[in-house]
Amino acid sequence: MTENRAKTVSDPVTKESLIAGLKKIGVSGNQILEVHTRLSAFDYVVGGARTVVDALMEIAAPGGTILMPTQTTENSEPSKWEDPAVPAYLYQKVREAMPAYDSKKSDLRRMGRVVENFRHREGVIISSHPAVSYAAWGRYARLLCNRQSMHFPLAEESPCARLYELKGYVLLMGTDFDTCTCMHLAEYRCDCRPIVISGACLNTKEGPVWKKYLDLDIDSEVFLKVRNVLARKKLLRETVIGGCRIQFFPAAAAIDEAVKYFDRTVVYDLYR
Repeated sequence: MTENRAKTVSDPVTKESLIAGLKKIGVSGNQILEVHTRLSAFDYVVGGARTVVDALMEIAAPGGTILMPTQTTENSEPSKWEDPAVPAYLYQKVREAMPAYDSKKSDLRRMGRVVENFRHREGVIISSHPAVSYAAWGRYARLLCNRQSMHFPLAEESPCARLYELKGYVLLMGTDFDTCTCMHLAEYRCDCRPIVISGACLNTKEGPVWKKYLDLDIDSEVFLKVRNVLARKKLLRETVIGGCRIQFFPAAAAIDEAVKYFDRTVVYDLYR
């Protein structure tokens, strides 16, 4: 007979303990932080997502900025869906039925409770892209999200590029480098990915319209290789808070290392 043992809380994370732990690895109130969080990686956070967002905002106030991807990936080209896949004869039906992007109402598929809580906070600015938007709060929120190109949305006209230019940082709480959205900027700066045609529904003066746009066939798996380089160069700071692995590093250094990796390994170099 198997004995069922209920999970007990042994190391509860509070707002105060989270702030203290993050400050120990160098997170401070004058930084721009791209944050990725998997709340379930913590043993237990008292107050859940609200507490995490409260802690980040308290650290950032008054001179810092918090940045989080708010990807509405369900509003995308159905021919490329895999989970669930859509048969070809239904592509057009899905496109015509897709609700237009709404920064507050569109579902954030697989983005997590912390991002969902954050995007509804007072003062949060959300960029305009209908599929791969960002949300930002704080001193440089408008600068980060003011301009995001419809085509190649994580390239030079994106919050990723502004984060790079402003010497921002990345904070991973319970996630790893393959979730780091800003590092896709490296793919756009190299001839390493094929161009694809994507699509999304957005509001126009004429009403909801399905728009096609150009993008790259991006892939984040290789970003895990960059982690080892940053650790070797002592640019990666780590800790554990409430059972959750925390990683903190400069965004520009990670993006630059990814560019170097692509330049060394990509097969497209043969055709330059």
